[in-house]
Amino acid sequence: MRKGAAARPVTARRAVKKPARKPAEPAMDLAVGRRIRDLRRSKQMSLEVVAARTELSIGFISQIERGLSSPSLRVLATLADVLGVGIAALFGAAPKDDSAGGIVTREVQRAELKLWRTGISKQLLSPAGSESRLNLFLVHLEPGGNTGDEFYTHDGEEAGLVLSGEMTLTVDTETWTLKQGDSFRFASRRPHRFSNPAHDAKAVVLWVNCVTAVG
Repeated sequence: MRKGAAARPVTARRAVKKPARKPAEPAMDLAVGRRIRDLRRSKQMSLEVVAARTELSIGFISQIERGLSSPSLRVLATLADVLGVGIAALFGAAPKDDSAGGIVTREVQRAELKLWRTGISKQLLSPAGSESRLNLFLVHLEPGGNTGDEFYTHDGEEAGLVLSGEMTLTVDTETWTLKQGDSFRFASRRPHRFSNPAHDAKAVVLWVNCVTAVG
C-alpha cells in the first residue's frame, strides 16, 4: 500500500500589525464645545436662535457643544461673532495662578486652539480670558492646511505678518501668495479664506484680530 503524504507542520500565523491611526483630539473638541455652550448660555441664547443666526443646523451646533464634531475656523469665527465675542474667548479662562496681572503671557502659558482636522492651530499670545478687543495670535499652518473652500466673514479687523513659509490669502475676488516678511491687513467683514500651499513646509503667521464689540 502507498503511504499517505506526511502532514505538513502547522505554523502559527503572525499577527500583522495594522499601522497606527493618527490619534484624534477629542479633548480639544470637548473643551472648545463646552466653552461655546457656556458662552451661549451666559448670553441666554437657545440653540434655535444660534442656529438661525449662523445658518448652521441645530444638530451640528449641538454636536460641537458636546465635543462630537471638530469645527473649522470658519465655523468657530461665525459662532463667536453671533455670541458677540472675539475668537480669543473660545480659548478658555485665564489661568488661576496668573501672577502677571493680565499683562504678560509667558511662552509656557500660551493657550492653544488646534483645528486638527484642517491643519491649523492658533496660539493665543495675549492673556487668555481677557475681554480685550485686541488679540494677538501665532498661527501655525501645516502643509496643505486651510480654512476650506468657503469664504467666511466676522466682526472686526485683522492684520498679520508671515514669519516663515508661505500663505495664500484670498479677500473678496483677489488672491495673493505671501512669503516670509510679507504682511497684510483687511476688514474682517470682507469675505476671506487662507491656506498653506506648500506640501512639505509649515507656515507660521503672527496674526492680529481686533473686534468692535465684546461681551
